[in-house]
Amino acid sequence: MNLMNRYLPRYQFGEEHSLYIPAPPARVLDAVNRPEVVDDPVARGLIALREWPNRLAGRLGLPSTLQHRPAFGLANFTPLGRDGDREIAFGLAGRFWQSDFGLVELADAEAFAALDVQGLAKLVMNFSTEPEGPGTRLTTRTRVCCGDAASQRRFQLYWWLIRPASGLIRRRLLGRVKGAVGG
Repeated sequence: MNLMNRYLPRYQFGEEHSLYIPAPPARVLDAVNRPEVVDDPVARGLIALREWPNRLAGRLGLPSTLQHRPAFGLANFTPLGRDGDREIAFGLAGRFWQSDFGLVELADAEAFAALDVQGLAKLVMNFSTEPEGPGTRLTTRTRVCCGDAASQRRFQLYWWLIRPASGLIRRRLLGRVKGAVGG
């Protein structure tokens, strides 16, 4: 968890899920970024449901910040790096409680690290491997740090609402990695 600890050592919210996969760590971690793994129809449906009010407003001629943007996905995250066959991490920053996620565009890992989180939330999602018997324990962790009390209050309500869906997406992603490596 070197990358996660480097980019978000302090946080107020977190979740963790893991799954045993009968494959070596390198093969498991390589599968995390594969398009057929990341493109989950259930995740797409949950994201579409989350974005529906904002997109509907655009169709009705009302203001919509999502109308001409692709659906939210892993492409919105900033790659933070890979630590050999042990960990891969992604970062995201914004006002996630807003209907358009209030995302802050970040050019790279250095920009993510330097970002002042006042009024925002910073999120790091990682995937880490640990050899376990003849296979690998793949764990995904999500941490969120809010920059001030107001953003923490806003995020907390949002977290209560989306955490079950977020957990489902993470568990499905672990299962899709397992399926992709033949586990």
